[in-house]
Amino acid sequence: MTRQMTGAKMVIEALKEQGVDTVFGYPGGAVLPIYDEIFQQNEIRHILVRHEQGAVHAAEGYARSTGKPGVVLVTSGPGATNAVTGLVDALMDSIPIVVLTGQVPTFMIGSDAFQEADTVGITRPCTKMNWLVKDTDRLSDTIHEAFHIATHGRPGPVLVDLPKDVQFATGTYTPKPQVKSRYQPRVKGDTAMIEALVEAMEQAERPIFYTGGGVINSGPKASQLLRELVEATGFPITSTLMGLGSYPASGDKWLGMLGMHGLYEANLAMHDCDLMINIGARFDDRITGRIADFSPGSRKAHIDIDPSSINKVIHADFPIIGDVAHVLEDMLRIWKARGRKTRSEALAKWWEQIEQWRAVKCLRYTNSDAVIKPQYALERLEALTKGRDRYIATEVGQHQMWAAQFLGFEDPNRWMTSGGLGTMGYGVPASIGVQIAHPDALVINVAGEGSWLMNMQEMGTAVQYRAPVKQFILNNERLGMVRQWQELLHGERYSHSWSEALPDFVKLAEAFGCKGILCTDPADLDDAIMEMLDYDGPVIFDCVVEKHENCFPMIPSGKAHNEMLLGEADTQGVIQAGGAVLV
Repeated sequence: MTRQMTGAKMVIEALKEQGVDTVFGYPGGAVLPIYDEIFQQNEIRHILVRHEQGAVHAAEGYARSTGKPGVVLVTSGPGATNAVTGLVDALMDSIPIVVLTGQVPTFMIGSDAFQEADTVGITRPCTKMNWLVKDTDRLSDTIHEAFHIATHGRPGPVLVDLPKDVQFATGTYTPKPQVKSRYQPRVKGDTAMIEALVEAMEQAERPIFYTGGGVINSGPKASQLLRELVEATGFPITSTLMGLGSYPASGDKWLGMLGMHGLYEANLAMHDCDLMINIGARFDDRITGRIADFSPGSRKAHIDIDPSSINKVIHADFPIIGDVAHVLEDMLRIWKARGRKTRSEALAKWWEQIEQWRAVKCLRYTNSDAVIKPQYALERLEALTKGRDRYIATEVGQHQMWAAQFLGFEDPNRWMTSGGLGTMGYGVPASIGVQIAHPDALVINVAGEGSWLMNMQEMGTAVQYRAPVKQFILNNERLGMVRQWQELLHGERYSHSWSEALPDFVKLAEAFGCKGILCTDPADLDDAIMEMLDYDGPVIFDCVVEKHENCFPMIPSGKAHNEMLLGEADTQGVIQAGGAVLV
């Protein structure tokens, strides 16, 4: 039933109808009518962040951990431009968020008014879709369409720009439409192509499942179907950074993460396979390495709901456009109907080869009694938190890759990280967004001190809303990944890769009203981690680690999967296993 109301009230009514319970935002003149409506209701909780970039990353953490769209409300001009980094981050990683921005009144647009910016123009390449609403009667329909587009097909960020006079004016509110939107992405895969893929699976001697964030975006059913397919076929499975948790890390078919800092066995299996089944990944450069030498002897299947991803980077012999859950359901049905066939003898030999690669123990490192090694810190964090209701966020850098290597994820939606854009400063606000969504869960942000400082102001948000997030900072006093590349690829010329003026993180924690913990001795690490876990409020944990530890394995940029830097791994064993070693 249509009703008459102001545009500002329409915004709140539309959010309620979409099931929104939380909005992350920062007020300003161009959105004060909406903030006035927020004040007059109790159904939607508003979380006041300290910076608009933090609002979008918090909404990303909320969305990634719940499967529901995150919602952001910011003002015009700098409020909107500060949100741009988060928008691009969400676009790259396919995170559904709806950003509402204030705008100067319609009659002032183009006059260089105070806090005016061409928000729609600026964010057009940063969003899946955006709108400038100039007619209050069209406002509710636009917001409903925004939610539909953000959450259907390949998820992503959308933006609705709201001039102030549109918020003040009275118009007709239209409820969530019962008729279908014109945007209806294809969800069912082509049956003939799925049958052709199943036939290829039956004949494959060295198959591998290569999975990505699309499995998680498709929902819990997709992860369950993936697990059933892996166990039924006995094929090995690996994942991108964004796909961790879609198949359990404890599963016996799990090879670990692949890619630039992926595991040796996962990368060599990708290189030597004869059938690669890409499920919900996009063949990004961190995975493919040198494209000309990417898995050169394999036939490739690509399952993706985004038609533009198919054949964009790598040619697919079996292109299947559709939602992962729908396609996996059909694959299982067809494979079972055809007799559940695999080349069992060849598959057994393939696993023998994989076990030889596993024996290299590519994550090997030399521990120390004198200094905390970052790998050891994460091993102890994993051991002391395993089995808990745990969510992990990260910043970006070495610590992010170590977290992916040493922390195990059994379920989807438990791992929040910036993959495609690699946004330093992501983890603090994202972890707060996760904690707001899951107030009773253990939420840990694994950070480096450089990334952590970029959005540290959001600890004020954590304290204000009593969000007991744990900030686990691996402090090597370096921009670790930059320094590593300078060591290995730039003649050890360490150009501006560390700061000589870092804060005292314990005092900083106390200034925010948090608990601060400093740990420098490996012997004290377990007790310090338990102190962090037992504290019922936000914690900043300064874990001082080895300054010049490198993150291995590593595929240098532009190299193939079988050209890996392995650090302290068993060189002789690698050579015997047939892989190239660069040391």
